[in-house]
Amino acid sequence: MKYDYLIVGSGLYGAIFAHEAKAKGKLVLVVDKRPNIAGNVYTKKQEGINVHMYGAHIFHTNDKRVWNYITQFAEFNRFTNSPVANYKGELYSMPFNMYTFNKMWGVVTPEEAAAKIEEQKKEINGEPKNLEEQAISLVGRDIYEKLVKGYTEKQWGRDCKELPAFIIKRLPVRLTFDNNYFNALYQGIPIGGYTKMVENLLDGIEVRLNTDYLEHKAELDALADKVVYTGPIDAYFGFKLGTLEYRSVRFENETLDIPNFQGNAAVNYTDRETPWTRIIEHKWFEFGKDEDGNDLSKTIISREYSSEWKAGDEPYYPVNDEKNGQLYAKYKELADKEAGVIFGGRLGEYKYYDMDTTIASALDMCEKELS
Repeated sequence: MKYDYLIVGSGLYGAIFAHEAKAKGKLVLVVDKRPNIAGNVYTKKQEGINVHMYGAHIFHTNDKRVWNYITQFAEFNRFTNSPVANYKGELYSMPFNMYTFNKMWGVVTPEEAAAKIEEQKKEINGEPKNLEEQAISLVGRDIYEKLVKGYTEKQWGRDCKELPAFIIKRLPVRLTFDNNYFNALYQGIPIGGYTKMVENLLDGIEVRLNTDYLEHKAELDALADKVVYTGPIDAYFGFKLGTLEYRSVRFENETLDIPNFQGNAAVNYTDRETPWTRIIEHKWFEFGKDEDGNDLSKTIISREYSSEWKAGDEPYYPVNDEKNGQLYAKYKELADKEAGVIFGGRLGEYKYYDMDTTIASALDMCEKELS
């Protein structure tokens, strides 16, 4: 059988392109090397809890087109991301808001908080030379030391003085008691989990799992007129120009015979000594209830450990610094010459996409390619 499109990867980008191509009457085949669909948004039901198997995914967007599109495939709950920061047993609100400033300094009014931050920002004169100076110039020394430094160094595996300033363009400072981290117009978690949402996108489409495209490239390419590739762009070209860098994440999941471990979906551990960056308690994404609205007697937590990517690891976050940007530009030149292949998604475009920007990028490509 000859397909119009072979889509490599069943994550958000691939699933949306597959859905739209099928809607336009195209014959589509989706392949994925994993044993499951949905890419990094894959959720698996355990103990009645939809566990985010590749890290917490909290949908948020200000893009009405994206929201209207994705809510065709799932009903979203009203979950609002309000993480807590744990610094050596001291708990602080994230994002930095009046609760944070009251705990940090005992200030009560927005005016007092603003004055305290302004006073501490003066430590940095001129253009910040690294991430440490950039952070202090935005929020002052105290917040930097307790809530930014350790967490960032664990995330990147490097000292803040060695990281470029541009990584932190801004840090949200709210002189209100608003705990809504994303502050997005539309926010929530798909009821029933992300896997169910992606199943709905791929309804009626042929999917082959446990299929490594790059290992069977010639025979798979022969099946279709065009390829939509959402894997790592450097892997597609056999790493011939060099390897792009990523940060990876390792998860330690634990099922606990208690109803409540930390009382919140996400707690960030911001000191350098704690080896994990955060703990996710999955049941709170759906308010601690099962699909019938009953309280769940057990809980599942995931400790997240940030690491440098190496072959065999899952690539999560592109390291979008100057060196990698230059290497990606060379791969992009090769990609542009690759007839009949569309490169898309976080790995295919080597971009730090959130879910909403991945969806927007996929819809833009569908419009260009399928109209």
